[in-house]
Amino acid sequence: MNIHHIVNYYEAAAQFEITPEEALEFFLAKGLSRSFRWDDMVGQEHDIAFTVAKLMNQDLLDFVKQELDRVIANGDTFADFAEQIMPALQRRGWWGKRDVIDPLTGQVIEARLGSASRLETIFRTNLQSAYAKGQWENIQETKDTFPYLMYDAVDDSRTRTQHRAWDGIVLPADHPFWQTHYPPNDYNCRCGVIQLTWDDIAEYGLRISDQPDVKWLIHETADGRQIAHPEGVGPTFI
Repeated sequence: MNIHHIVNYYEAAAQFEITPEEALEFFLAKGLSRSFRWDDMVGQEHDIAFTVAKLMNQDLLDFVKQELDRVIANGDTFADFAEQIMPALQRRGWWGKRDVIDPLTGQVIEARLGSASRLETIFRTNLQSAYAKGQWENIQETKDTFPYLMYDAVDDSRTRTQHRAWDGIVLPADHPFWQTHYPPNDYNCRCGVIQLTWDDIAEYGLRISDQPDVKWLIHETADGRQIAHPEGVGPTFI
């Protein structure tokens, strides 16, 4: 048996080993926050509020969140989500390229709003974040029994270079590495973690990893904020 397990991305519950009810509880607790740029909200702000960049209509933003609520509750696929939401967004004009007003500058700019690929990013990111948050709470509750975590990247052609380098890292659940590198670590990141006991480590021939080297980068937002983030971790995921 190989301890690395590759699952269908949409089988998030299997990947994170928590129930849809636990993920739904986290996602339902989120409020709504309108944002214009992808980096308007960062880090823990995403834990308490749902947003879609450039979706400034509060009713439409609420509609998208309700559809994601339904997806998590019912275990629906991306195809189910897109079938319900795409026509509604198109009817409301939030689709393709449109001229919009940049609230920071007041200028009219051409922006890409809804698209099939963007809907998939919204779907993937929010589902994985909900399941990952639920799993993190479980990790904290069970770390006396499962004191170690292993980073588990999907090793294929779409895997980011840095994420592939982290694959197989084994560190205590309380190690500072997980405070900055617990997945998902960027948009469309498919990584996860596996909880381990000491017996698991011995059985699979693993070892506790050395302190990983972390290179820090600075991302500057349009409004002048500077966001420090590790290389390989998106600025809004830190």
